[in-house]
Amino acid sequence: MTKIVLTAKVEPSYDDLPEERYHFPRTYLRQIEQAVGDWAVYYEPRRSTAADSSRGGRQVYFAVARVTSIVDDKHDASRFYALIADYLEFDHPLSFRQGAKYFESSLQRDDGGTNKGAFGRSVRVVPENEFEMIVQLGFASALVDGSFAVPPLIAADRVASRLITSDAMQDARPVVERLVARPFRDVAFRSSVRAAYDKRCAITGLKLINGGGRPEVQAAHIRPIAQGGTDSVRNGIALSGTAHWMFDRGMLSIAEDFEILVAAKSVPDDALRLIREDRRLLVPARPELRPVPDAMRYHRENIFKG
Repeated sequence: MTKIVLTAKVEPSYDDLPEERYHFPRTYLRQIEQAVGDWAVYYEPRRSTAADSSRGGRQVYFAVARVTSIVDDKHDASRFYALIADYLEFDHPLSFRQGAKYFESSLQRDDGGTNKGAFGRSVRVVPENEFEMIVQLGFASALVDGSFAVPPLIAADRVASRLITSDAMQDARPVVERLVARPFRDVAFRSSVRAAYDKRCAITGLKLINGGGRPEVQAAHIRPIAQGGTDSVRNGIALSGTAHWMFDRGMLSIAEDFEILVAAKSVPDDALRLIREDRRLLVPARPELRPVPDAMRYHRENIFKG
């Protein structure tokens, strides 16, 4: 098996849904076949759309997932789908380069410059040790103690120094063994959702930080994991404890236009006063982090009591 990097634009050129599937042409079939059963890192390029002139992509590694199988595209014989499981966003998206250091050695020419030919490939094989480093740094908070905070585009030397002296780096197990552990995934999911919502409750609008600097807000799955939900930020919202309790019990839900829905007979008047006056969900500034329609629809149809 083989570890790979999958390039995914903010607005995909293909029929991608990173949490579930990666759509690709025959050009990359051999590389992805080698990765079936193994892990992939997602990379967001500078181009945000299919247009050559588009910009705005962060040029960061932003998530990891497992490639489970490949199926044909029934509408186009030249394309395929890699089916994805165990998708998890990094708590700190990692720039492809820190100073003179490239995290994928294949992207660097002998003279130190960028290998644009390699960089232009949407699917790249990545050595095991480079995959491990990218994932270790991408999950800096979850691997250290769940609270280590650094800027979104992290300084690799600072994080590596903290990790090297932590129990995380003393653990001889490959990092992939921790990627499927529920406690680890809960910490990473919570960190990513809190960051996306700026540590503010999406239903009450409150941003409460305790004396130790930790936010009161929790991370809620819209479609529960036990019912087929993922640990993607797009299947999560940041909620205060009370709002989280009401949401999980179907007393509150979300319309497709982000209106907050209330099960009138289930929510007492005192609790109604906690909800934002305009009854609109606060959503992340970046559209690609906002709740996906399928998750919200599932909650309305299967959990909401309205």
